[in-house]
Amino acid sequence: MTEYMHSTSVDSIEVLRRHSLTTLVRDEIERHIIEGALAPGDKLNETDWAARLQVSRGPVREAFRALEQAGLVRTEKNRGVFVRTVSLAEADEIYAVRAVLEEAACRLLAASIDARQLAGLRNWLDAMRAAAEAHDHDAYARANVAFHDALMAASGNLKLYETYRRLVSELSLFRRAALVVHADAMERSLAEHRAILTALASRDADLAAKLMHAHVHGGLQRAHAACETAGKAAGKAAGPLGGVPRVPAAPVSND
Repeated sequence: MTEYMHSTSVDSIEVLRRHSLTTLVRDEIERHIIEGALAPGDKLNETDWAARLQVSRGPVREAFRALEQAGLVRTEKNRGVFVRTVSLAEADEIYAVRAVLEEAACRLLAASIDARQLAGLRNWLDAMRAAAEAHDHDAYARANVAFHDALMAASGNLKLYETYRRLVSELSLFRRAALVVHADAMERSLAEHRAILTALASRDADLAAKLMHAHVHGGLQRAHAACETAGKAAGKAAGPLGGVPRVPAAPVSND
């Protein structure tokens, strides 16, 4: 092997190693954001994350850039990197696009769904039911997200799925409190998922798409209700002489 070939090989390995590290760092930070360990407005410190994950600052810096492109963080000049806050107006737009994508996925899947895909969706529906019975809102939210993710992936359209994943990542910037605004929210949500799955199993594309549209719209209504509740709570906390209260970011689920 010539010196040039050896140098090229080493460089290629280093590029691959750096890319893999960046991906691992990005995935770990993204997990913290999606699970709520990092809240909207929290600052991300490059040095702290490098020490926590035992990597150099380079992969962390590149991970921050990737997360910014994914819409999860923002960079402020001379201030640093922060978890992004999504307004309710932005959430309205995200839900509108999401409804179109999920309706399209239902039409695609209804025409081709097989026993394995159906079983996978039923497993997530069972997990949602168990969480609802246990009144475990966090577990319900995780199973809920997994159900929709599995449905979108099973549609077979990779671009549609990738676009959906980005939208859902942005929605995760909201807290998942919408399911606790109304006592029967999980039960209603579960019934909606069950009806969608039944339509898919029956290969009824029109019905599945119609039910999905209604389901996503219901999620948006729950988001607005949660935001209104949070606003009222903030107003009460401020008191009559508290000035203008700071209203928290709208707490919605990924329903």
